[in-house]
Amino acid sequence: MHTSHTIPLPNRPPLLLGQTPLVMGILNVTPDSFSDGGQHNLVDSAVAHARQMIAEGADIIDIGGESTRPGAEPVGTQEELDRVMPVIDALVAAGITTPLSIDTYKPLVADQAIQAGASIINDVHGLQGAPEMAEIAALHSVPVIVMHWQKDRDSAVPLLDDMRRYFAHSIERAQRAEISLDQIILDPGFGFGKSLAENYELLRKLGSLRSSPVQQGGDFAILVGTSRKSMIGKLLGNQPEDRLAGTIATTVLGYLNGGHIFRVHDIRANRDALRVAQATLYGPPAQQG
Repeated sequence: MHTSHTIPLPNRPPLLLGQTPLVMGILNVTPDSFSDGGQHNLVDSAVAHARQMIAEGADIIDIGGESTRPGAEPVGTQEELDRVMPVIDALVAAGITTPLSIDTYKPLVADQAIQAGASIINDVHGLQGAPEMAEIAALHSVPVIVMHWQKDRDSAVPLLDDMRRYFAHSIERAQRAEISLDQIILDPGFGFGKSLAENYELLRKLGSLRSSPVQQGGDFAILVGTSRKSMIGKLLGNQPEDRLAGTIATTVLGYLNGGHIFRVHDIRANRDALRVAQATLYGPPAQQG
């Protein structure tokens, strides 16, 4: 049901993906993110929140210095560096060994973050923004989360067909930069350029995206990022802080449909739900009967 993947990381054990889901904790060091803007944009509070997420079971911490919510103002490279670098430096200085991901589409930010201790690039432009991004990932031998965000998408083209073509283009760019296929993770980009109906169609058909668009018989790991998003709020008519139950539902459905990594705000609740879903599919751990 779940494909197995070993994702190499620099200077640390690889990510092992398969039946056991991994939880990626969201650490927004921004004043304006849609759900938690301004809550963790000071270094001490960011480190404290990262520690809390790790204590609750986060397998990866994803650090972002620019909001991608609709209507958000673009952030310059230096300002983004000023936001994320002190946090990465503080996490490394604190001895935190949980893998750090840098959520950015700017090559210089990615480069500096990796040199400081991050080991994953999370690119919302799917390697189709700045051409240097793929080269940075290859230079440092780090995995890349490639997200689908087709801003000028033709709505007449079926969503999944468009996504396969988009991902094929991203993977071709990665291969030209000599990024190995085992260092690519696909993110369907829930909430990015998709209608409410398309988001739920995507969740329902998630497993169909695993097959490689460029390699016969190959497949890729899938990251699911639905936490507190408008696809939940528009359906339920609630605000981001009230979307935990909806998020858990999408997390479990994403896992049942083949997802591997789950990018969430609320670690413990989503991890507990995933453990139940895993036990349902594969049986509980032997020591627990």
